[in-house]
Amino acid sequence: MSSDLKRAAVTAETLAALCRLEVRRDERLRETYGGTWQGRTAEELTREETAAYAAWRAGEDVPAGGGERRTEVAVRVCAAITDALVGCPPGATLVVVTHGGSARAAIGTLLDLPTDRWAVIGGLANCSWSVLEETGNPAWRLVEHNAGSLPEPVMGDDE
Repeated sequence: MSSDLKRAAVTAETLAALCRLEVRRDERLRETYGGTWQGRTAEELTREETAAYAAWRAGEDVPAGGGERRTEVAVRVCAAITDALVGCPPGATLVVVTHGGSARAAIGTLLDLPTDRWAVIGGLANCSWSVLEETGNPAWRLVEHNAGSLPEPVMGDDE
């Protein structure tokens, strides 16, 4: 499944073609709506929206440029993921192609992290991915983040 925005959709279509699968686009996977901040650079926001932008950068759950709060993004992205998981057979892999801020909000929520701790999840580079697995208790575990190669098994000294 993929965001319906162009870059994510093209990435998803390319991956799907390799796997001979179809992509279901879902607008709930879009990036954070930044209101009046849309199209402006970090430099401009630092200069012109100093306090509000600093609060947002610090991880406070404030609306980006009067647009969405991180928690609002998390609700819609996690709803899309939950809906998609309903149709997956046990043991299946769900691939979600979205955007950095949306991914961080979803990961933070799925890992049950407090909102002010979501910043511990580093940024997600273009065409990189995170791997989460359902474990039951807690419900999700972060296996890899900002990866660019296939997951490798983790072996402890005792294995």
